[in-house]
Amino acid sequence: MAESLPWPGRMGQSRHLHIFDAAPRAELREVTAPQTAPSPDVARPRPQAATLELRSATKRYPGQDEAAVDGLSLTVPAGEICVLVGPSGCGKTTAMRMVNRMIEITEGDILLDDRSVRDRAPAELRREIGYAIQQIGLFPHLTVAANVAVVPRLLGWDRDRIDARVRELLQLVSLDEGTGERYPAQLSGGQRQRVGVARALAADPPLMLMDEPFGAIDPINRERLQNEFLRLQAEIRKTIVFVTHDIDEAIKMGDKIAILQEGGILAQFASPAELLMYPASPFVEDFVGSDRALKRLALQRVRDIDLWKAAVVRAGEPVADVRKKLEDADLDIPLLVDDHGRPKGWLSERGMTGERVREELRSPADPIVELDDILRDALSDLLGSDTRYGPVVDADGRVAGVLSMEALSHALSVPAEHIPTPSELAAATDGDE
Repeated sequence: MAESLPWPGRMGQSRHLHIFDAAPRAELREVTAPQTAPSPDVARPRPQAATLELRSATKRYPGQDEAAVDGLSLTVPAGEICVLVGPSGCGKTTAMRMVNRMIEITEGDILLDDRSVRDRAPAELRREIGYAIQQIGLFPHLTVAANVAVVPRLLGWDRDRIDARVRELLQLVSLDEGTGERYPAQLSGGQRQRVGVARALAADPPLMLMDEPFGAIDPINRERLQNEFLRLQAEIRKTIVFVTHDIDEAIKMGDKIAILQEGGILAQFASPAELLMYPASPFVEDFVGSDRALKRLALQRVRDIDLWKAAVVRAGEPVADVRKKLEDADLDIPLLVDDHGRPKGWLSERGMTGERVREELRSPADPIVELDDILRDALSDLLGSDTRYGPVVDADGRVAGVLSMEALSHALSVPAEHIPTPSELAAATDGDE
């Protein structure tokens, strides 16, 4: 049974768009939208990612003495995440919305792959730019599958292609295929946000705009969504402009960060590591916070630093062999492991009083740190366990080395250019898996 929701068509005619829900019964549903013909760009192969350039982009509102965005110039290379961050009212959302012409530029220009956004009709431009917002904005009367399919249908894709794309995207954002049959009200906030991201990606846009997409999510699910999105970006490599008011989120998500100050003025545009190590002004220094050193530890994983070597031993091993291992180790305490190389605890001197090692532990192997843990989290684990050392394990749980406070301290002296960006971290982890 189909609801009748007319679209205004050309020359006073009305038109309907039929969207099939992915339900056991094929039920016709309809969504209202302006009547437009499929874009002539549909036949052209789109780049996976586009270079975005803002050239002195300025927005002035009538009657206002100061510009909302004042001469903003920056370049986002294809496939990178640029985060716009700053205090409330600094123009970060205005700058982002000028890219897809939801707000028109007063002066300057914005180029997408060297072509001005002003050279395209706004409706055509917006179909080539994914858009995800904090409120998500799903159509409540459409299923998840139909929500994801909205833009491909506007572009005139055939039904088989749309169905395949919906299945692909649900899998990509870690939602099972059965989710497509449900309605937004039946999903959690985190699930709805994933659907919003899938919808923004539906037409495979070379550029995505994300306006505080995780801002309304609770802290635990927010961190999961951030991690999931970085994993996703390692696969899709889109150009992304990401707006947030949270400097910690900016540091975690951005390949480059643009800090704006009041009046829409660019205070600094740099990589997260460069921003934390070399703030360009007192304003930037104050905005990133006094804990800049700790924030830098969020940019590196345990696998990125030199781990200490431990004397790894097993019960029943000759004590004489253990003594030789200790001569070549960075610690004077042996680490007892099981037959699979998994840590059991630090061996006590009593465990080496006979000819062979006995399982007499001085202390448990807490905390156990993983190679892919963020250094800031690993430091927290060490402090929480009141210890200077923690065994590091690989994906199979086998000992790969020892994380020490000294190694963490050395990580703070790594030059900014040697610290990977969040996308590089995610890509490296994804490749290892």
